[in-house]
Amino acid sequence: MPPANPRNLRTVRDITRRDILFSVARVPNTSRLIVASNDNKVYEVDAGQANATPRQLADHGRYVNAVRLAGNTVISGGYDNRLIWWDLANNREIRSIDNAHSRQIRQLAVSPDGTKLASVADDMKCKLWNIATGERIRELSGHEERTPTGFGSMLYCCAFSNDGTKLATGDRVGHVVIWEVATGRQLSSVEVPSLYTWDGVQRIRSIGGVRSLAFSPDGTQLAVGGVGQIGNVDGIGGPSRVEIHDWNRRQRVHEFQGQQQGIVNRLIWSADWLCGVGGGNNGFIFFHNPANRTIIHQMNLPMHTHDSIFSEDFTTLYHVGHQRIVVQEMHG
Repeated sequence: MPPANPRNLRTVRDITRRDILFSVARVPNTSRLIVASNDNKVYEVDAGQANATPRQLADHGRYVNAVRLAGNTVISGGYDNRLIWWDLANNREIRSIDNAHSRQIRQLAVSPDGTKLASVADDMKCKLWNIATGERIRELSGHEERTPTGFGSMLYCCAFSNDGTKLATGDRVGHVVIWEVATGRQLSSVEVPSLYTWDGVQRIRSIGGVRSLAFSPDGTQLAVGGVGQIGNVDGIGGPSRVEIHDWNRRQRVHEFQGQQQGIVNRLIWSADWLCGVGGGNNGFIFFHNPANRTIIHQMNLPMHTHDSIFSEDFTTLYHVGHQRIVVQEMHG
């Protein structure tokens, strides 16, 4: 089969919902999605059917920001500062870790071998967990709790390298740390201030930050996504923006801004392209060629998109966001 061609991307299903979905995982080799909702719950939804009835899984009692799948285990986290392990096959809770973080959990990442979970939260900590036992392996501290102007910061995202040896974390002011997973040692850091906007005149507030991270397939470069400089901090009226860094040399090697306005909430780096999705008032998707630094394809999505996941062969793409699940396909 020839490689999937982003220029052939087409929407094949649009599933409406009443809630906002912040995160998605997928049962391998199926169209079954695990989604995190602002109605405080985690659901399983079959995106292969337009009118499938969702099955409720964990209930956090507050917004659920993140959900990931490791084998048959769903792990979720959110505004209740709690991590919940859920047995997907038997539809029951395995364990709940109260106060896994002291502030709301923003994102989760599962190591490629499925043994470790990384969680980041607004307590500015990244924590590594043993997925099988729920034991905390270590805590990583490399982000300031307050911004340069004295306001509370946020630790938005984390991502493992493809070989699982490195982990990146990114915060509100554009500070990114690269960690050695085996030891917890800080390997490097990069600064991406272009993703952080401070309004010290009208609103006395900031917006932006590192919202998405993705290592290159060989692990030598790191893509950092968010929103560029914003004129009106009451909205998301800034350009979608990505910087690519050689993290070992602490050197930016490339940068680009999309035609769309909004935040790049998710980055996925394949062998052939770097895909980014996100939104402002509406949603967008783009495919970028890091080798020749050109945009392969970009298009609008019908909603602000918070998270996306591909099928194993990269021909099907599932998006979740404001009141919608969207399924897209592309073939060679």
